[in-house]
Amino acid sequence: MSTTDADWLIHVNPFSGPSYKVALMLALLGIRPAVRIVDLRAGEQKTPAFLAKTPFGQVPVLEHAGRCLAQSAAILEYVAAVTGRFGAADEADRAEIRAWMFWDFDRLASSLYRARTARLGIRPLEPPVVAHYEMLGAMALDQLEGRLAERDWIVGAGPTIADVDVYGTVHYAAEAGFDLSARPAIRAWVARVEALPGWAPPSALLVPA
Repeated sequence: MSTTDADWLIHVNPFSGPSYKVALMLALLGIRPAVRIVDLRAGEQKTPAFLAKTPFGQVPVLEHAGRCLAQSAAILEYVAAVTGRFGAADEADRAEIRAWMFWDFDRLASSLYRARTARLGIRPLEPPVVAHYEMLGAMALDQLEGRLAERDWIVGAGPTIADVDVYGTVHYAAEAGFDLSARPAIRAWVARVEALPGWAPPSALLVPA
């Protein structure tokens, strides 16, 4: 008998940070989705079958309640809405959560993920380009450090999808070459996220199920 929750299916790739964000969100909710691995190197994301699920040709994709949902931030918002957890306390909080998720995409993830792919040899870049992304990533991490210096969570009094989203980027900081040792507020926040019931690393969540 399957141990997965039949109404939840995610299409992911083990290397993908955005895939981890969605898988982690579901794990924190105690939801065990069916997991399908998309072989990006083989171009599976460009096949007609996959493009029928999302016109973007990217992972992750969530299938739930008869619909296919794409883009990790949008999926996190959807899951928070339908489960009633990790969402906003009011509209002002909702706007602030979105602001930090947009910031992550624009400032932190865009730099950290590119530096990571370069360091791992997935997408070779010229050294000056890597240095540029490392500079931008360090600036974004410093901004996050300032945000967390006097608060436990990014928005509000408890964890929200803003924390799940940004943590899903920061988790890969070491692989991207960023040292968090001089950023105690981020390290303390990472420890709080990883102490949440249901937390697990990518290696435990981004596997077929």
